[in-house]
Amino acid sequence: MIRSYQALQYNWFPRGRQRKVRTYGKHEGAKLFGAINYETGQVHHREEEKADTAAFIRFLQDLLSAYPGGEIALILDNSRIHHATELQPFLAEHPRLQSVFLPPYSPNLNPVEGLWLWLKADVVNNVFFEKFYKVKLHVSQFMKRINKHPLGTVDRLLVRL
Repeated sequence: MIRSYQALQYNWFPRGRQRKVRTYGKHEGAKLFGAINYETGQVHHREEEKADTAAFIRFLQDLLSAYPGGEIALILDNSRIHHATELQPFLAEHPRLQSVFLPPYSPNLNPVEGLWLWLKADVVNNVFFEKFYKVKLHVSQFMKRINKHPLGTVDRLLVRL
């Protein structure tokens, strides 16, 4: 979840002069779906208005198009949308998609969580964007930048594990 209002991230400031980030009090946000190809380091993402089963299916369709042959192992957390009843017919229709679920409450085992932390640290924390579309633009630029050096992405994210 990328919100239009962000928090301060680790930083320093002179005593008595705390850094402040403006906000305009709206609760706009974008939900991001992401996948990392562990062989190439390529990151695929999709931005959606809602994080629901229909949006997840659209993301899976993107992955099927990006990888037209062979099996795709999806390492997933235990989000409700990953187990949704409405998802099962789609998975049955696409047996190339193999779901592997992480143990509950183990975000430290999921490199995509590291990607979201990296994204927030590099793009949105400590910054005020006057318009939400600018947040989306910076997210898109971040994804393009890391995909220029995909093996560096894998190195950075797998070091966390």
